[in-house]
Amino acid sequence: MLTAVSRMKYLISPPFAPISKAAPSFHFFCLLSKSKFLSYPITLSNPISLPLKPPAMLSIFPIQNRCIHSNSSPSPSSGEIHVIVGPMFAGKTTTLLRRIQSEGSNGRNVAVIKSNRDTRYGLDSIVTHDGVKLPCMALPNLSSFRQKFGADAYEQLDVIGIDEAQFFEDLYDFCREAADHDGKTLIVAGLDGNYLRRSFGSVLDIIPLADSVTKLTARCELCGKRAFFTLRKTEETRIELIGGADVYMPVCRHHYVSGQAVVEAARILLESQKAECGSHM
Repeated sequence: MLTAVSRMKYLISPPFAPISKAAPSFHFFCLLSKSKFLSYPITLSNPISLPLKPPAMLSIFPIQNRCIHSNSSPSPSSGEIHVIVGPMFAGKTTTLLRRIQSEGSNGRNVAVIKSNRDTRYGLDSIVTHDGVKLPCMALPNLSSFRQKFGADAYEQLDVIGIDEAQFFEDLYDFCREAADHDGKTLIVAGLDGNYLRRSFGSVLDIIPLADSVTKLTARCELCGKRAFFTLRKTEETRIELIGGADVYMPVCRHHYVSGQAVVEAARILLESQKAECGSHM
């Protein structure tokens, strides 16, 4: 009976030799063969001997090392989107040109796009209000850029500048695709609001996609303070009305509110005069 109990104890808790003093050696090899990582398991030169009753809270887990390999082709480098907004005459195009020229000076391939609706200074270049020019491609939409620029040339591009971005209805889709999937850096300049201080085009839609947003200000044409808004000086009510200083001026909040009141009063007066003239005919 005693012998049977002793044999059962032996099976449940076999005797262990004292822990070896020699430190085990660890070897791990990971060889790179073209596109594949080849991994080899760990080998221990000396087995580890444990005492009969290990200290409390001591857990021994098997160690396994692996190199993860994916057969998918490497994705392009991550793109970026930088947005420049502000009222008219705030220097948006100037800021865009400086950044494009800086990127080009750093050895990156750049291209600039503008809407073909803006014909104020010609279609082959973007021009600041100070007269600085840079060659560009004028397009009706951004989705046609890759085809017109050339697929191979597009692949070589690093940076794409977009001026007067409020005129492109497909701005969001183009920027998302170019940055997220094609690895391009986009520098986008445009009006964030129209003359009614409402969202203009799709410029504000790409803010959630942007890495950075720069809000520029102009100088109020009436008092010299910082101007955040664009005041239309004519009675024209169309949202999209391309023009320069003859149609728009940058103003502060005070003069925007008072100026809008003046413009609205002038519009009502003109309409009433037209109505009177029509009644006398």
